[in-house]
Amino acid sequence: MINFDYVKPSTQKAAIDALNKDASSQFIAGGTNLVDLMKRGVVSPEKLIDITNLPLKNIEQQKGFIRIGALALNSDVAEHELITKKLPLLSQALKAGASPQLRNMATVGGNMMQRTRCTYFYDLTMPCNKRQPGSGCGAIKGYNRMHAIFGASDKCIAVHPSDMCVALTALDATVVISSSKGDRRIPFADFHRLPGNNPEKDNNLQRGEMITAIEVPDNDVFTKNSLYVKIRDRASYAFALVSVAAALDIKGNTIVNARLAMGGVAHKPWRLTAAENFLKGKTISLENFKQAATIAMKDAKAYEHNNFKLRLAPNTIVETLKKVSGIT
Repeated sequence: MINFDYVKPSTQKAAIDALNKDASSQFIAGGTNLVDLMKRGVVSPEKLIDITNLPLKNIEQQKGFIRIGALALNSDVAEHELITKKLPLLSQALKAGASPQLRNMATVGGNMMQRTRCTYFYDLTMPCNKRQPGSGCGAIKGYNRMHAIFGASDKCIAVHPSDMCVALTALDATVVISSSKGDRRIPFADFHRLPGNNPEKDNNLQRGEMITAIEVPDNDVFTKNSLYVKIRDRASYAFALVSVAAALDIKGNTIVNARLAMGGVAHKPWRLTAAENFLKGKTISLENFKQAATIAMKDAKAYEHNNFKLRLAPNTIVETLKKVSGIT
């Protein structure tokens, strides 16, 4: 790890000003991902701006939505009464992530900003367009068991590692971003990027901007029937091979509305909009769930070692929909 400067501003303006003054600086909060990347030499910021003093930890009800500060700890969000009662899908996803120790340190904003866990990204001896643009993608012809089946490009097939972000995508959350120019809001589903020709760009945050909050619609119709299912190699501290976030608005035996997203399958949380649209107005049945899963898998493409995801993903969608709707 290289030497670096360290500052700890006490106001949001001072933090943003510090970021704008030094192009090599980065924000740090819990540091559960950034410190690892620095230790491995994957990133080498010359200045760290510690933002943990900023008043961005609140979790509160506002008119029509629940606002979660960017510095709220994952563990606090997962156990907060507002979240468990009104956004159980988010609570479930957070509890499925990492380990209790990491959730006690990791922040909501940091979770959003974490980098891929692709082994080629972490290995400095291997080519990686995300780490070093133009060097190639070692995973495409390498060991790609954990990699993408949706939205990949010939430059990168890495996946986004977050569980929390899958739930927030399904719940139509909004990201609140602040800068010296003021605030702006962006739909959560548009915050992260597909790799395209620029896999080094994980998201649409601009230089000089800071995530300050997440706003999640307070939509009671999705509270009762919501579920996060994560398929992984071991029960704890493992990233998803495939995960599904599902929330259904059910009246009688009919699905009035649906929210579906997947993790472990793309460079960003993968919203299943076509499958959602198919399910609207349909009766609860295994046949309809299987058809929705088939629709969701359109355009999926596997590589040598992750071909199993083409079966695992639709099976996980079906099982999640069965459980969330009460089919035994």
